[in-house]
Amino acid sequence: MRLKLSVLRAVDQWFNNLGKRPALAVTVSILCLLLISWVAFGWNLGRISLIDETEPLFAEASRQMFVTGDWITPYFNGETRFDKPALIYWCQAIAYKMIGVNEWAVRLPSALTAMGLISFAFYTVYWHLAQKDELEQVTNLTRRYLTALVTAAVMAFSPEMIIWGRAGVSDMLLNGCMASALLCFFLGYANNSKFKIQNSKFPNQWYLASYVLTAGAILSKGPVGIVLPGLIIAGFLVYLGKVREVLREMRLLMGMLIILGISLPWYALVIWRNGWNYINAFFGYHNLERFTEVVNGHKGPWYFYFLVVLLGFAPYSVYLPAAMVRLKFWQRSHWRTQERSQQLGLFAWFWFVVVFGFFSIAVTKLPSYMLPLMPAAAILVALLWSDLFPDRETHRHGDHSFPPNAPLPQRPSPPSFFRVTGWVNIAFLSVLSVALFHLPQILGSDPAIPNLEQLIQQSGLTTYGSGIWLLCAIMVAVFLLNHRWRPIITINLLGFVAFLVIVLMPAVFLMDRERQIPLKELSAIASLAKQPHEELVMVGFKKPSVVFYTGSQVNYMKFSRDAVAHIQQQAAQKVQPPSLLILTEQKRLLQMDLPPDDYKSLSTKGAYQLIRVPLKKAKTEKMDISSSSSFINPLALIPGESQVEHS
Repeated sequence: MRLKLSVLRAVDQWFNNLGKRPALAVTVSILCLLLISWVAFGWNLGRISLIDETEPLFAEASRQMFVTGDWITPYFNGETRFDKPALIYWCQAIAYKMIGVNEWAVRLPSALTAMGLISFAFYTVYWHLAQKDELEQVTNLTRRYLTALVTAAVMAFSPEMIIWGRAGVSDMLLNGCMASALLCFFLGYANNSKFKIQNSKFPNQWYLASYVLTAGAILSKGPVGIVLPGLIIAGFLVYLGKVREVLREMRLLMGMLIILGISLPWYALVIWRNGWNYINAFFGYHNLERFTEVVNGHKGPWYFYFLVVLLGFAPYSVYLPAAMVRLKFWQRSHWRTQERSQQLGLFAWFWFVVVFGFFSIAVTKLPSYMLPLMPAAAILVALLWSDLFPDRETHRHGDHSFPPNAPLPQRPSPPSFFRVTGWVNIAFLSVLSVALFHLPQILGSDPAIPNLEQLIQQSGLTTYGSGIWLLCAIMVAVFLLNHRWRPIITINLLGFVAFLVIVLMPAVFLMDRERQIPLKELSAIASLAKQPHEELVMVGFKKPSVVFYTGSQVNYMKFSRDAVAHIQQQAAQKVQPPSLLILTEQKRLLQMDLPPDDYKSLSTKGAYQLIRVPLKKAKTEKMDISSSSSFINPLALIPGESQVEHS
């Protein structure tokens, strides 16, 4: 016991010393944030091939901008791509210029955005607690630093942030711009009286930053970049009865001019160049129809996003109900009398609820739509944990810290709902453990990896993952039984980090080796072997990564009979290329029923095969496009056997 008290006093003294040495405090905070950021978003970022199907679409459209110099209209595989606005393409193209056309450059904008977001959230929570200490006339550095670090760590080490922070798509860029704009709004709202510029014609610096970031969100994913922040801020201000007051100090008209001045020029240029094609595709299909209809089969039941949040913010999601109940958001009179700086929890509550409700109403449902509420969820959970730190670690301002023999401040007892949530945490971790243990049986089949179940079982990854979460559940139970509340969040965090390092990252490498690397290698072979004016045809599947890795257009054909008909059509033309390159699955090649003399196998990788079909030879042969796969390619009977032809 004496040793424990000595350690706690040493920790208290260390944090007090940080407060007296701002440079050291900033240095330690930066080092912690860098470590969290690197493990979550930087580690092995570019060592994994582009993941089909979405990521290569962005990567190739950005490469086209980089190569052609057309920074207005995005293109993919020779066609316009109006799915998303241009900011993500610009960022990736700039990254190509800096570090080359590779996977690192594709994912760097998302990773840097995620790193910046967790750092800004750290600052906001730290500032909020510093203002609380000032109001209470105490100094609680332990609570400030640890709560801010918990915010950053919980946000970074959650599945949704890990996935989209490492993906070269626009979702994290939208999340970073929109979340940062909301945090800037709150800081501007809370700081406005301190700036003392109410009579100025300009909003304060935080409001200005919020407007600029909102414009970035619009350029990241369209109207949702301003609609969601607008709904969140409007709901928050209406609840507090401060709509007119705050809108006046925000200089909203000027703010809208800033937002439109930054975001509108690109939209005007792309519409001027593409007309109604862009308007119908982007505003009609990718915005209005996604909200009102099911697009691309992405539908789900009413409880879909409850499951997404439960798993996407795991394992901390079980504490969200307790974090919301803690706020007592139904006590409007209480919140209206609070200082602005102390309304961060309420603001995060509106942030979470509005995003969740907005996308629950939308008909098209995707897991990535819950990404914008993850910063709010992290803030809510971190503020819940801040209540478990001592009320103070020093006396009133001007007093000294604890004398050597003074008792430490008593640890506050959490409310009963926190204890209940602790046991829910144990149950959730136990369910995760059991599910991971049986994951090989739960997973479905993958045409690209016929022996997926066997590979997972041989790797032992599910056993390791199951053991990690079972151990975490046992440790949480031990601390709960001993009424030790504060280490519980640390156990969940360390459990996730261990799961990321020991299970998730090796699993990603395993899937990459089996699914993406064969396509990447065949793309490299196709690029070297491709002759002038020779067409590359992909049969039976659509993998956009081949377009990126070959740097050339690919003709997609869904059915084998369509490929055979295309070969006949090309062979019948007067002016024809000497041959075709065909990339297909080996079973599809058998369905095409090509005689052995009519093609040459260039390479076989995994489930895929690259062949060359000479068109002059094909012209003299008759092919039955309705024939079955009665002919068996003798090469398929020899595992790994291929005739490699060099260009």
